[in-house]
Amino acid sequence: MRSEGLRWGYVWRVASRDLLSTLRDRRTITSTILIPLLLIPLFTLGLPLLLGRFIGGQAQERQKVGVVGTLPESLRAALTRDEKAPGGAVTRAGVDLVPVTDPRAAVQSGEVEAALRAPTPLPGRAGDGTGRLEVYAKLGNLRAQTGAFAKIESTVEAYNRQLAVERLGTLGLNAQTLTPVTLSPIDASPEQERRSGQLAFLIPLLMLNFILTGAMATALDATAGEKERGTLESLLVSPVRRSEVVAGKLLATTVTALTTACFSVLGFLLSGLVARAAVAQGETPAEVAQAFGGQLSLTPGGALALLATVISAALLISAVLIALSIYARSYKEAQTYVTPLSLLIVFPAVLLQFSDFLTLSTGIYAIPLFGSMVAILDTVRGNLTAGHALTAVGANLLGALLVGLLARRSFGREEVIFRN
Repeated sequence: MRSEGLRWGYVWRVASRDLLSTLRDRRTITSTILIPLLLIPLFTLGLPLLLGRFIGGQAQERQKVGVVGTLPESLRAALTRDEKAPGGAVTRAGVDLVPVTDPRAAVQSGEVEAALRAPTPLPGRAGDGTGRLEVYAKLGNLRAQTGAFAKIESTVEAYNRQLAVERLGTLGLNAQTLTPVTLSPIDASPEQERRSGQLAFLIPLLMLNFILTGAMATALDATAGEKERGTLESLLVSPVRRSEVVAGKLLATTVTALTTACFSVLGFLLSGLVARAAVAQGETPAEVAQAFGGQLSLTPGGALALLATVISAALLISAVLIALSIYARSYKEAQTYVTPLSLLIVFPAVLLQFSDFLTLSTGIYAIPLFGSMVAILDTVRGNLTAGHALTAVGANLLGALLVGLLARRSFGREEVIFRN
């Protein structure tokens, strides 16, 4: 290996050559710019809104509930009664009770969404003893859990409390006897963490996955693609050094990856603008976070930390892609090599939803890529420290350097370059 430094003019010529080749493919432009710009707001805004509309729609929709035998009249009235807002709008609809003979078969056939059966008579007023009410429902079904079953469960709890309060009244006691101590939960999380919502773990998942998608287009075409077309040999016999070839291809791949990352961040910021617009219309930030699943709001320091983390992650991913792709004989073979990389990003990123159970020591941030995911999540939540940010960035840069040296060694071996 020569000791001379890189001639950046040649490096940029190699990089611009690979970037132009990438830009000629319209599918690459779509995956690099349009997909992250459109899909991220769809995930962060559309998915929570869809779930909220679905669950809210179940609350306002009347479901059929089968009944075997008879129920106390007061319990039947509570189950079928609609709850209305002061303006008259229905906030929670009741259920329609219909007689059935076989509650299990009625639920399984879809005739009713849930069914009630009382093996013993139920108390109709305080002092009538106790009873047992069986509820038949598809408990693994989200529609049933948020609809008929949830209404039955809450109504029976309120009915039990009503009978208990009546019983206490006969003894000269009031309802406060049942709850001598009231619990008032107060969220002590920082403001930014509250705003990030429960879907904050999706941000590092989507961001790194889009970085990988953007980098793959250039990395595979600049290595295995050039091998397949026979143009790599002509590049290597030019006056450009092997180290400059590797640096140029790494620069081109990183630029493509960072372009995707920038549009990913733009997508999250666009989601935040929509959420802030909802706040301007009178909704509280907590309501917005609950409705949209969270919103991205960064301080200048947080934005700088996010940018540094994303750049270092893009550099590492680009180096890994180039080091793997150069071994492939063809573009198709290179795709089989790099496809498992998406799983190495998806699985750890999904585990971030359980990050509250992790002890986030400095060692976690020293793991390449995974440390970046944790750092991005901490940045979104406003919990990232300078030491952890530097550790995550340093681990990525060190990994990129080592993998880059491996790629440089591969470009210098004829048995690798001429494998096709």
